[in-house]
Order: sequence, then structure tokens, then C-alpha cells
Amino acid sequence: MRTLPMKTLIVDDEPLAVERMQILCARIPALHVVGTASDGAAALRLCEALAPELVLLDMTMPEVDGLGVARGLVRMSPRPAVIFVTAHDHFAVEAFDCDAVDYVLKPVAQDRLERAVDRALARRDSSAPAEATPAESPWIEEFWVPHRSELIRIAAGDIDRIDAERDYVRLHVGARSYLLLHTIQRLEDRLDPERFIRLHRSTIVRRDRIAGLKHDGLGVWSAQLVDGELLRIGRTYLAKAKAMAGR
Repeated sequence: MRTLPMKTLIVDDEPLAVERMQILCARIPALHVVGTASDGAAALRLCEALAPELVLLDMTMPEVDGLGVARGLVRMSPRPAVIFVTAHDHFAVEAFDCDAVDYVLKPVAQDRLERAVDRALARRDSSAPAEATPAESPWIEEFWVPHRSELIRIAAGDIDRIDAERDYVRLHVGARSYLLLHTIQRLEDRLDPERFIRLHRSTIVRRDRIAGLKHDGLGVWSAQLVDGELLRIGRTYLAKAKAMAGR
């Protein structure tokens, strides 16, 4: 297993933010800061020149923003890991699309950055190279959701049900639930249809949570979940639900 510190590039358009991140990184022996950049275009140039293994990347910058930088890094080989460091929590889904290691909210706490770095180290030292990860599945596999003062990861396979709540969706995971700024239609398009099915305009359910279908009369059907709960099936989605049951 590799033991050398990770060559790290800090990217932020705010000088004070760069200075603070340098101080935080200096306290982490696993990191070696090789440079800083104040805009996205400079970040891409420095990545080509310095070949960092990790980029601590601000999200909102003039001209080329953090997402633009992350998308540009996908073409690099080897591709550096990315940890987004930002004051905004509503870019988390887009960050996942770029295969970011983590998404850390400002003001950055030392222990939170250390946990993110641990994830980057685990990816670097794993047998599967990070650059091969995005091609493995076209479907979203995990989410970052706001929780208290940070964002936490939730695996798609752990989600029992998703309910629409205006401009948000609520992810139900066991006895807990989390709000995410996302539309249910857009989310349906990104979930694996072999694992999830939409039963109503406001409800998506993980398929293995459905115990059976119940005919309530007059063409009305409900899905009975494994916990006994009944969910009304919208007429628009009834054909797919019956197809799932082989009818």
C-alpha cells in the first residue's frame, strides 16, 4: 500500500479561503500541497503541470466554476480525486455526477476535512483505479444530503421510498428521512429502473420493498409494502406496476 502523502492542489477564488485551507492541510500528514489556483482555468493548467492526486475544489468561481473543472479533470490520466469545498449545499447531486470523493461545507472543520481525506486515501489505495469508476454504472448510486452542518452520503440501495415535496424530495431510509433539493421526475430518470419503480406522481419505491399488489375495486390498485403500508398506485403508473408482477 502506498504511504507517500497525496499531492494536493487547492482551488478557491477567495485568498482567505485558500490560506485557511493551507493551514488545515498542513495539519494532515497525508497531504502535501503542491500549489494553489484562484480560478478554474488556472486550476486545469496546474493539474496538467503538477499532476496532483487530490484537488480541493471550490464550487463557485468566475468563468470556469468547480463543476467545469471537475468535468475537465475526467479527461486526465491519471485523474485526480476531487473534494468539493463550498458554502453551498445545493450542488451535491451535480458533484456526484463528477464522481467527487466528498462534498465539504464551509466553514471547514478540521475533523470534517480529515474524514474527506480518508475517503480520498481509501480510493487511492484501493485496487480499483478511481478513473474507472464513472463507467461502471449509468445510474446514480449514492446521494449527498444536507444533515445538520454537513452533508452525508446515502447509498441508493439503502433508500426505501422517495416522496415528492414541492421542489424537494424526501428520501426514506429505515426510520429516518432526509430532504434533498431535487425534482422527482429528474430523480426517476437517474435511478436504476431495475431497482426502483414510480408508483405515483409523488412516490418512487425500491422494488424489493413491495410485497404485493392489491385491487381495491373500480380499477384502483395499491402496492403493499413489506412493512404492511399500502400505497395508492396512480393510473399513469399502473401498467408498469402490473408488468412488474407479470400481469
